[in-house]
Amino acid sequence: MTQTAAAVGMCFPRTFPAALVTDVARRLEAGGADELWIIEDCFYTSGPSLVAAALASTERLTVGLGIVPAVARTAAVTAMEFATLEAMAPGRFLPGIGHGVQEWMGQMGVRPKSPLTALDEVTTSVTRLLAGENVTFAGKTVQLQDVKLDAPPVTPPPILLGVRGPKSMALAGRVGGGVVLAEPATAPYVRQSLEYAGPPDGFVVAAFAAMCIREDRKTAYEWTAPWLGWQLNDKNPGLTTLPFYDDLQKLYDESGEAGLVGMPTDWWTAIGAIGTLEDAAAHIETLEAAGVHHIGLFPDPEVEHGLPQLEYVVELAKR
Repeated sequence: MTQTAAAVGMCFPRTFPAALVTDVARRLEAGGADELWIIEDCFYTSGPSLVAAALASTERLTVGLGIVPAVARTAAVTAMEFATLEAMAPGRFLPGIGHGVQEWMGQMGVRPKSPLTALDEVTTSVTRLLAGENVTFAGKTVQLQDVKLDAPPVTPPPILLGVRGPKSMALAGRVGGGVVLAEPATAPYVRQSLEYAGPPDGFVVAAFAAMCIREDRKTAYEWTAPWLGWQLNDKNPGLTTLPFYDDLQKLYDESGEAGLVGMPTDWWTAIGAIGTLEDAAAHIETLEAAGVHHIGLFPDPEVEHGLPQLEYVVELAKR
């Protein structure tokens, strides 16, 4: 695979106040960053609404949506929203659909019997609607009768599936236009995901990278160690695919967060854009080498700590 430079931008965490999105989008664009990625989680801010505000506030910035749960809206409404956002800023919108957290789907009364089947039906239906087709479909989750968008996109955007696991990645390769991989999307995890997807030509890969940049490495490591410990407890596949995972887990089990702070720099660089600005740039290069096209740097979810990282995003995008 030929390594190419990825588009680099920032994620807008679910905990950031909605009113900040226009300022963040404008600052990223003015600074020369490529993208802003909106995070939608239940029951925080609405993704499509924030995407619309960001697109309307900028002229060049690409805005990604990572992700809408497949069953939280009907397939027809999802297609309407995607078509509207694409029409607002042609070629600047990247939509994502995923399973959603099943506990949240249950809270809303929309939990499907088979999340995989539901995502398949929704993705296929939305893709057909965006292509301008008149769709009649009777599935287990999606029910459509002679539905056709009045104004489908001239050039439909690729639908990225925000998924993990072999079966879901294989589905993305069959019916999606790409994938969006949640943080920490390490290079080995990207490669494994693409292997599962068996991707067709033109398959788009977006990845979210954990971000914590400080003037010195130790400060960044101390700040990030609690988050990394949580990810290890969760057996996050972005970590379990690392070649040093067993040693990393053993270090954490024996020494806790203090052990993580003192682990080798190259381990930290493999895990995320963590450490100095140069370390973050090195992490981005590992993702580019793995085949990533779009990188969303994910800052601290608390505004007072995460928002200042925007200036580093701008610097990294200028590499």
